[in-house]
Amino acid sequence: MLIRILLLTLLLTVNHSSLAQQFRVEALSEVDRKYMQDQRDNIDQLARRHLGRQFNGEKRNDLDILQKILDQQLIRPEQTQLLQAMGVILGDALKKEEKLSWIIYIDRYGRSRALAIPTQDEVIFPITMISRRAEVGNRVDVSTLYATAQAAVAEIRKIIIVR
Repeated sequence: MLIRILLLTLLLTVNHSSLAQQFRVEALSEVDRKYMQDQRDNIDQLARRHLGRQFNGEKRNDLDILQKILDQQLIRPEQTQLLQAMGVILGDALKKEEKLSWIIYIDRYGRSRALAIPTQDEVIFPITMISRRAEVGNRVDVSTLYATAQAAVAEIRKIIIVR
């Protein structure tokens, strides 16, 4: 009982904005790697079956396939796992071009897969970039989304250099 009172007192005295800033990162576990590969495989199978095309790690090809999947409504807004699988493909393209790394980002909201900008405490979350928009019925322009994420990475790098 005393421990609960002490914890409650501590929580009440902590500045809520500082809680939002607390996070830690971890390397992907083998389970994370397998889960992400399964996501890649699932979305690749969908593309092969419906479009006769496959993801190959080339940005132009992969972003074009993602756009076609969305434009042809091959995934419904409530199919969050498949939409997030598309985010893994989007993230892979960004990772390759910007030399980022997949990590696990853990904060008070939970555990997320994210892309880390090397030597920085900044991350971006490509896995949900498509799903958040598609789930609410917004049209997703994959190339614009990619360019926006790429610009955010450049801006973060620029800010860090100025410090």
